Amino acid sequence: MRPISCRRWSALFGATALVAWAFAGQPAAAAGGPFAEFHGSWSGTGTMHTHEKTERIRCEASYRPLGSTQHEIDLTLKCDSDTYKFNLGGRFQADAGNHVSGQWTERTRNVGGIVIGNVHGDRFDLHVESSAFTADMAIVTRSKRQSVTISAQGGGDNVKASLTLNQR
Repeated sequence: MRPISCRRWSALFGATALVAWAFAGQPAAAAGGPFAEFHGSWSGTGTMHTHEKTERIRCEASYRPLGSTQHEIDLTLKCDSDTYKFNLGGRFQADAGNHVSGQWTERTRNVGGIVIGNVHGDRFDLHVESSAFTADMAIVTRSKRQSVTISAQGGGDNVKASLTLNQR
């Protein structure tokens, strides 16, 4: 198997980390919409596993709610590891039926894509796509802590990741 490229690894992890952070609020049933309880900054660490290495990643995020219904946000995520850095932005929406959709862009590499999924209580089940990869993830938020698991495929590569984010 060929090594995963820095660009693909960064885009893959960046997209999934962006989605993970995007839903670092309270369960979807919160009054005013699924993003109603977002406030402050979030940060965390995690690991990514490929067939040839495991690497730690550190992330910091901020967000800006849009409108008065708490169903849409703009967000920024900056992450780095020992071998790369990335800077992501995105906009996410949730409808009344707890269906999630959105778009993301990794600004330094000009890579982007879409996110779709559903919310079930405190669990988000999401699918991320770009022209280079797909990823499925489960995100569970309890109190001010979030656990994320990711399984991604693209270009012959498989990547597994896990993250923990905490509200600061």
